[in-house]
Amino acid sequence: MRSVVLLGLLLSVVTTFAQDAKPTGRPLTMSEYEKAKTFAIADLDKDTYVKFENTYVLDRYEARKPYYITGDDGQKKRMDLYKLLAKQDMQELGLMVFYTNEKGKVYKAVMPNFTADGKVWEKYFEDIHAIDKVEANFVLKLSYVLSKEMGYQLYKALNQGKDLSKDAGTYGSDICFPGTDQVAMADGSKKLLKDIHQGDEVLTFDAVTKQSVAVKVKALTEHDAKNYAITTLLLVKFNEAANSNGIYVTLTSKALEATPNHPIQTNVAIKAAGSIAIGEQLFCLNETTKANELYTVWHTIEQAGGNQKVYNIVAESGTTFIMNNVVVRQKL
Repeated sequence: MRSVVLLGLLLSVVTTFAQDAKPTGRPLTMSEYEKAKTFAIADLDKDTYVKFENTYVLDRYEARKPYYITGDDGQKKRMDLYKLLAKQDMQELGLMVFYTNEKGKVYKAVMPNFTADGKVWEKYFEDIHAIDKVEANFVLKLSYVLSKEMGYQLYKALNQGKDLSKDAGTYGSDICFPGTDQVAMADGSKKLLKDIHQGDEVLTFDAVTKQSVAVKVKALTEHDAKNYAITTLLLVKFNEAANSNGIYVTLTSKALEATPNHPIQTNVAIKAAGSIAIGEQLFCLNETTKANELYTVWHTIEQAGGNQKVYNIVAESGTTFIMNNVVVRQKL
């Protein structure tokens, strides 16, 4: 499910192309966009200023060192940023991203500046979506680097392009989760929520001790299939260190789907899923250490979830359980 969330997550700019963008910048045309994708840097470590066709220039963004990002899969990827300039008057056209995977394959993305035509932006979205299909979490890593470097925010592409006035979800008193969310079981395994039965042992989180303990399921509440509104929370945790070679980032992510009114345990309060804001922190299970750690809400989406049943666990004790490795509240 997390991969579906990340594939739908697109980036855009909410103010200007960059806080220091030059007023002489001009729109990147579609033909220039396609041409820029053919530009290659022979040595990403040494080539900081490269001319193409005596018409365009790639200039390493703010002379920054590359980012080295290790994700959930343990693989280290490299990301380099270059300003794309028109040589005449050095007008800024956009930003070029070189993304090198652990096998040395380089993927390129060209983010146009904010003046570009909507069709160019659509093509950019399509291209980064295509990279994300073969390079897991590429969009998440790109959004992290851009937000760190330029103060960008994630594009609020509500409902991934859907019009909720036409595809409205059902809002009501059903406080639940889709059946495809995964529950953390006491034996260390995962089980789809819809397959949970009375007597199963699941993990619950003790907010005082910060430990997970096993409890037995008393009942699985099931609600009839409707086109429920679903809130999706994308959460990230990152550690960053820098040296003379570059910026090294360990970036992990989790995603949770719930009806907007389901209570979620944040680090400071109990809140409905639909009211949780970007930047708030939730407890998540570290599957390796079995400890519960704080992750930060990076992006939220609320949309119609399609015709489906939704479910909720009622346990014999405890107030929480762990869904998609995120601590959530029982419906009490």
